[in-house]
Amino acid sequence: MFELVQRNWWMIAIRGAIAVIFGILALIWPGLTVLTLIIFFGAFAIVDGVFAIGSAIRRAERRVEWWPELVEGVLGIIIGLIAFIWPGLTALGLLYIIGVWAVITGITEIAAAVRLRAAIDNEWFLGLSGVLSVVWGVILFIFPGTGAIAIAWLIGILAIIYGAALLSFAWRIHNRGELRS
Repeated sequence: MFELVQRNWWMIAIRGAIAVIFGILALIWPGLTVLTLIIFFGAFAIVDGVFAIGSAIRRAERRVEWWPELVEGVLGIIIGLIAFIWPGLTALGLLYIIGVWAVITGITEIAAAVRLRAAIDNEWFLGLSGVLSVVWGVILFIFPGTGAIAIAWLIGILAIIYGAALLSFAWRIHNRGELRS
């Protein structure tokens, strides 16, 4: 197994380099990153909808309940088309969903920290994470454009870190020729 990885170290390096380049581009052009994600989401929703409709047709042929999958497929195609026609509206909707999730998650973490106060030490870390989550959600509601840029930057930073890790791994394999157990 290792010999195969060692022979193909350069493939790992290319993956890492592409991830780093993508990350840098995401930091330079965050709006384009968000638009690209929306386009991929739209394509996914349409393809998923087509397959759901195909499944509904097969279920109807077998005389099995088919209409829920048909509804799912039609809605998927409609949502995908909306993502293509109105990408800004799609991005805004997605940001609001993330904002709602962040606020709900934060509130539950704060509540859990209060309940755990008597059982564990340093429960305030959980409470702090809850407060930060609520703040993040509120920021997304108040400043959705800034939130979109922040998400694109986060994706860019994570891609750079991921790519750097792959490049380091490839370099190690190429130079040492062995891994320690």
